[in-house]
Amino acid sequence: MKPLPLLVVTLAVSACASQPMPPSAQPVGESQQPVAAVSQCIAQKWANQSQQQVISQVIVTNNQAMDVYVPGQQPPNGAAALVRPSWTGNSKTWVGFRGAGVSGGNTGGDVGGCL
Repeated sequence: MKPLPLLVVTLAVSACASQPMPPSAQPVGESQQPVAAVSQCIAQKWANQSQQQVISQVIVTNNQAMDVYVPGQQPPNGAAALVRPSWTGNSKTWVGFRGAGVSGGNTGGDVGGCL
């Protein structure tokens, strides 16, 4: 009996990680770099440019999916770059952007520069 509930939880987590683009995200592009490398690049660019703390939130264990929040934005609903495994065979990582009305910089250009 105990293995069945564990299996159900594992499948539910796996299904969430493999869903297509989050509904509130605008696609930015795809990369051949792994999720962790792209996330770190985005966070570093935003931190250097703004001289503010940047929050990165792991969405799926082992850095398989991450949200990198725009400086000054807070989880869970702040503007963020969404970095996920790619759903196509052409790349390793898909990147989107969630949030509107964020001022203070070229956030989209910085994200694209990390692809």
